[in-house]
Amino acid sequence: MPEISIRGQRMPESPIRKLAPYADIAKKKGHKVYHLNIGQPDIKSPEIAIQAIKNIDLTIIEYGPSAGYESYRKKLAQFYTKQDVKVGYEDIMITTGGSEALLFALGSIMDPGDEVIIPEPFYANYSAFSEESSAKVVPVISTIESGFTLPTIEEFEKAITSKTKAILICNPNNPTGYLYSESEINQLGELVKKHDLFLIADEVYREFIYDERDKHFSVMNLKGIEQNVIMIDSVSKRYSMCGARIGCMVTKNRAVIAAAMKFAQARLCPPTIEQIACEAAIDTPQSYFDEVIVEYKERRNILISELNKIEGVVVKTPKAAFYCIAQLPVDNTDDFAQWLLESFNSNGETVMVAPAAGFYSTPGVGLNQVRIAYVLKKEDLISAVRILKEALTAYNSK
Repeated sequence: MPEISIRGQRMPESPIRKLAPYADIAKKKGHKVYHLNIGQPDIKSPEIAIQAIKNIDLTIIEYGPSAGYESYRKKLAQFYTKQDVKVGYEDIMITTGGSEALLFALGSIMDPGDEVIIPEPFYANYSAFSEESSAKVVPVISTIESGFTLPTIEEFEKAITSKTKAILICNPNNPTGYLYSESEINQLGELVKKHDLFLIADEVYREFIYDERDKHFSVMNLKGIEQNVIMIDSVSKRYSMCGARIGCMVTKNRAVIAAAMKFAQARLCPPTIEQIACEAAIDTPQSYFDEVIVEYKERRNILISELNKIEGVVVKTPKAAFYCIAQLPVDNTDDFAQWLLESFNSNGETVMVAPAAGFYSTPGVGLNQVRIAYVLKKEDLISAVRILKEALTAYNSK
């Protein structure tokens, strides 16, 4: 029979979802599974967005503009300006989720064989997006010992070759929860200017910062490299609207926008109804975010406190987003995570985690680490970590 493409064979599996069949089997056995593996918030979406959907009065759900509705882009530009990110609506292209924005950005700037430097661990789909764009990921490693701070500029310099086209970061970071400082972003800006590279920043977690002394600094505020910078954003986490699949690519580089539009026209337009909901969501009151941040900060503190009680676990307190990387006293978390679902339960309950090796592109790194998403209510987090502790004891005594 005909073979699938080399690209299809090379596409990496998602470390977040590859264990899903085992979770399904566990549930069919009647076991409750605590999902620490995926960043699906349990926070209610803003009521203003839900009502906008309910109040839609359309006789035809028609195609919209490929770049997204102008009214939404204008409102989004105003939203960014209030956050001291000064852009115009013409700098914004609405996409089907932040994932599509990243895919369009890489597709617009990368040629086959070009290299993109990414600090690892990184969001696993970056490898997939790069593969789809025929680009090569060149990692620079950040470590759990340092709290996953930005690798030194010297490490970036060592990684730059004649094929290097871009640096890609996630700030705040998924999967580590690290928040890059203004100083770190400025250092990257100087490096990008020196080597005339693109700097792509995935900033979808910008609201989720838990300590008042910490502030998010957007790459859109870097001076002198406006043509080099591309920002990726999404409504998924900000408004707990993951299923809306609305994101955007933001750049002042007109050539990048024009190239991305060619990709965008192939899918005709971003979803019509979801754009209506997202435009309404921009008017979500600040009180919504204040409550969400308080809740996530409490969840973070409880999770880290409980994990630190387990002998052999190493974890740093994340500054932002709602993830952390935890190092476990096991040799292979892929095996452990599967065993958790297949062979272990505590009074009919078990835990699903995301093995962290899939968030690295360097072979053999992260084998004893997992990514944990603290998107469950506090009592569930306490139960999940208790089960994890019991499971580690049982696994290591096999």
